[in-house]
Amino acid sequence: MTYSDALQYLYSAAPAFHLVGAAAYKPGLENVQALMAQFGNPHTQFRSIHVAGTNGKGSTSHLIAAVLQAAGYKVGLYTSPHLVDFRERIRINGQPVPELDVVRFVETFQRLTTKDQRPSFFEIATAMAFDYFAREKVDIAVIEVGLGGRLDATNVITPLLSVITNIGFDHTEFLGHTLKDIAREKAGIIKPSVPCVIGETDSETAPVFIEAAKQNGIWGEGLETTDCRIWFADQCGYLRSRRKREIPTCQLHGLYQDKNQQTAYVALQALRNYQQLNIPLSAIQTGFAQVCSLTGLRGRWEILCDKPLTICDTGHNSHGIKYVVEQLQTISKNRCLRIVFGMVSDKDVDVVLNLLPHDAVYYFTQAQTHRAIPATDLAAMFGQGCAFSTIEAAVRQAQKEATDEDIIFIGGSNYVVGEALTLF
Repeated sequence: MTYSDALQYLYSAAPAFHLVGAAAYKPGLENVQALMAQFGNPHTQFRSIHVAGTNGKGSTSHLIAAVLQAAGYKVGLYTSPHLVDFRERIRINGQPVPELDVVRFVETFQRLTTKDQRPSFFEIATAMAFDYFAREKVDIAVIEVGLGGRLDATNVITPLLSVITNIGFDHTEFLGHTLKDIAREKAGIIKPSVPCVIGETDSETAPVFIEAAKQNGIWGEGLETTDCRIWFADQCGYLRSRRKREIPTCQLHGLYQDKNQQTAYVALQALRNYQQLNIPLSAIQTGFAQVCSLTGLRGRWEILCDKPLTICDTGHNSHGIKYVVEQLQTISKNRCLRIVFGMVSDKDVDVVLNLLPHDAVYYFTQAQTHRAIPATDLAAMFGQGCAFSTIEAAVRQAQKEATDEDIIFIGGSNYVVGEALTLF
């Protein structure tokens, strides 16, 4: 079996969510628990940190992993989806899982599992990651939730720390149509006696997390008491630390990354103070300053070209696009802004389109997935702009029409960014 054969088997045996959407979603832990048992329960053989949230969980996971790596730990990192290559999902100290290990796992999976078992693509990928981390004897692994939390395949772990970045409207068909309902699903990763950091809350979601903390024995009489093991990052002293220049400028440049940095910083303090991990300030400084270099993170306000300035970002729902648009408007004053944009059908399309600036030139496009909204439909819904059937055609046209002083932005979907990266 070759690596290409292995990927073909994974995609055909278990359709991936990023390709087919809801049809690939299998909530519940029974499948993955059975799968883990067949591989010797690898998830119990390494320490872990669990990260959930509507937006920012990927960036926060990479920040935590980069700092732990800088501190000298052998760090596993499991994230999704990938942008270009499947192996991006599973890394140790920034290096993707080798192709041979993917092949070996698939061959073992074929041998161990029965025809009656029908795990999802994500469940298989999760088992692969945990098996790889256990075999390679990582010191600690940072595990990003795939979707939701309570019923996500990653929720078989009992981590050193749980982290929830924020709550927004995304995947509402699975998680609920109110912020309170979505928060309950995310809070499902909170476990008895396991410390937890919450990145952002509001009046609707904070009570959900407080109740979960009480049920799991990590709530004290106040946030400063010794029996309290839940911290709300936006109430902590991170920003005061920034003013003291304890934390350098982060390699992640999006405006929204300030909140992710704050969440990661508080999480690292919790790991240092309550789980006795050796995380010196120098490691935090290095990890923040070199997060992309250390972990291989891509697609977060990433500069692809200097002239014309070309930027991509994976923000793909209203919560994320709001920050992207704010930053675009900040940097594009008196400059022509050209936007290559595509979305998939299960997002809050109308809300996102209403956030986009109307004084830009648009090149609507579509990724190579059945979930992609046709570019012609997006252009019609927005009321302006041209439609291109491929991302390459849209990008090349934007480049052709742009001067060196213009700005080209590429985004709207992870899949648009992933395909665009291959062009640069």
